[in-house]
Amino acid sequence: MTDDGYQARRRQFLRSLLFASSATAAGLWWPGAVWASGQTAVRGVRTSVDGEVTRLVFELSGPVDHAVFTLSNPDRVVLDLRKARAAVDLRAAGAASGPLRGVRHAPRNEQDLRVVIDLRHPVSPRTFLLRPADGAGHRLVIDLQQEGVAEPVVTQSVREAVRSRDVIVAIDAGHGGKDPGAIGPGGTYEKDVVLAIARRLETLVQREPGMTPVMIRTGDYFLPLRERINRARQQHADVFISIHADAAPNAQVQGSSVYMLSDRGATSEAARWLAQRENEADRRLGAVPINDKDDVLASVLLDLTQNGTLEASKTLADAMIGELHRVGKVRSPRVERAGFAVLRSPDVPSVLVEAAFISNPAEERKLRTPAFQQSMAEALLGGLRAYFDGHAPPGTLLAERRRGRHVIQRGETLSGIATRYQVPVSQLRAHNNLSSDVIRVGQVLEIPMRDS
Repeated sequence: MTDDGYQARRRQFLRSLLFASSATAAGLWWPGAVWASGQTAVRGVRTSVDGEVTRLVFELSGPVDHAVFTLSNPDRVVLDLRKARAAVDLRAAGAASGPLRGVRHAPRNEQDLRVVIDLRHPVSPRTFLLRPADGAGHRLVIDLQQEGVAEPVVTQSVREAVRSRDVIVAIDAGHGGKDPGAIGPGGTYEKDVVLAIARRLETLVQREPGMTPVMIRTGDYFLPLRERINRARQQHADVFISIHADAAPNAQVQGSSVYMLSDRGATSEAARWLAQRENEADRRLGAVPINDKDDVLASVLLDLTQNGTLEASKTLADAMIGELHRVGKVRSPRVERAGFAVLRSPDVPSVLVEAAFISNPAEERKLRTPAFQQSMAEALLGGLRAYFDGHAPPGTLLAERRRGRHVIQRGETLSGIATRYQVPVSQLRAHNNLSSDVIRVGQVLEIPMRDS
């Protein structure tokens, strides 16, 4: 192959690896129909009133990027949904009382959707996304809060509220469906206990300010290793954690461990054996192999080393090991390296955590208990906290918190900012020498750190 031919093939491979996603993958990840063009379907809107808060919930076929801002004369809230389309008529009328007059919508920029919420008086909007849960799909929630102090009216220009985002934590419960994983001497399936741990971690991450979980597998079904990577990348994950339960021929072996990708082989015979077992299960069950050894992939793996993904994975793995000591025995105090196919995302720091040895009768019993599952989830959350304390991506809430400053956006309140950063309003007010709760757009607040 000529040098030009090699480079062309390499570019094509990178492009497909980084950006391609099949319609099947999209259908698996986003419940229900997704528009052929890739647009998220907005399937309906419902409203409710609770005290001074009016809530609108938009039912979605999948997650959606959005921006919100307010306009005056007349008062209204504008919600722009990127790459979205209304699947039904979203018009809705407001209640006899409260700020909401009605809801209307129209296409925007040929691929986006603009929703206009007509108001009786000014409000402060707050939006957040909800992941599928309890039979409900993806939802976008917007709360309209009536404020006691009116904000200055902006009539000449529209200012979009550019808010810092949450970090996205992809949580992968290993195996599933026709692939049970390792089976303990008492008949415990690895796929069941790791899903239980993953669900507990999801709950903890959901409660953590500045973090949002993405579950790669939510039930008992099989996912190829490449599909797990694709799902994390489609959701723009900042980290990827794959949860497993270890197994070994020697039933006395015990303890937890953390692995990261190695492009030069495993660091121990046990790591090499384990990676081979995991990867072969994927191939045996009909998945597309990801561990091809040609020169193109070797070049990509070299790029991983150069772009810092492996370095970040090492930092994340170290943070996890530091917390796992609180749960029980850690089999290896260092990060193990092995060629796990599920860790080969080109741009997402990724680790694989072996919670305990399911092949050890005592650890098998422990893996089945809610107490151990919760302790393991808490340890993993502790590792995430430690990692993001020093490596939160720019533009995220956690990076803002670490920097210790917040720029006021239109529609924000002092109490809302205090809730967001988990500090008392009185402390936030005193730290910034504020005599009242009145704040202005563009004002910079210094955020007290957790230990201040």
